[in-house]
Amino acid sequence: MRKKLWADRNAQLDPETDHAEIYRNLTLYEFPWDFNQALSFALFRTYAVPSIGSLLDATGQFTGACQKRYDDTGILLEAPLVSGFSSADGKTAIKRINQMHRMYDISDDDLRYVLSTFVVVPKRWLDDHGWRTLSDGELRASVNYYRELGRHLAIKDVPETYADFAELMDTYEAEHFAFDEGARRVADATLALMVSFYPRVAAKGVEVFSRALMDPPLLAAFRYDDPGPAARRASTAALRARARVLAHAPSRRTPVFVHDLAKVTSYPDGFDLAAMGTFTPGCPVPHR
Repeated sequence: MRKKLWADRNAQLDPETDHAEIYRNLTLYEFPWDFNQALSFALFRTYAVPSIGSLLDATGQFTGACQKRYDDTGILLEAPLVSGFSSADGKTAIKRINQMHRMYDISDDDLRYVLSTFVVVPKRWLDDHGWRTLSDGELRASVNYYRELGRHLAIKDVPETYADFAELMDTYEAEHFAFDEGARRVADATLALMVSFYPRVAAKGVEVFSRALMDPPLLAAFRYDDPGPAARRASTAALRARARVLAHAPSRRTPVFVHDLAKVTSYPDGFDLAAMGTFTPGCPVPHR
């Protein structure tokens, strides 16, 4: 099949009314690895905001059960995308996410910021490392999909355009990125999990590669050592080489779901969306 299969198909769809289908084509078929990496880094960025990172540390979920937390997040966020917001699975996943959010005192500003990373980071990842960039229609569909997700999560004043999302994310990070010991613990646990997805012999290289993809403000917020220009050049070159190969590969015919990834290991015998995530009582964080 032509490499332009999904680009052509998305071009025939309306990003205002077909945004879920367009975004589904992008994440499940066209860029499954890229979106998985980008969204993982998007969530990783949010830890550098102390109000977010310290809260996650206080729950103990990322430092005590990082693999399950990683798996639950990916599966719950994918359910409404795959099945639709009005489907049984979509409703169950959204209900579970909202229940968890209501357990903690999370500001609307933090929720809006996290949502903005889902829109902005994947676009910038593809600009820098993808075998092609998003079309204007695909970018608009991405914005509309996350605006719809924001409505279902009762997030107020969600931005209307990509430029608005990008400005929100950049401004929020400039104003709020700062070091926090709890956030650093969450970042360390998550980075260790990412490294564990690869053979042990490659652990050090993967860790350096990961830091090489972090921008200076993010490294500074976690007080991580800068890997240096050589590591940055090597990491960028590797991703560009991958992109050149993929540009000539055939279009993917089968979807790649989060729960089928080898690195998602918490549910070898299947999963129950309603049982995922954290529950009260027993949470060490003050509730509303």
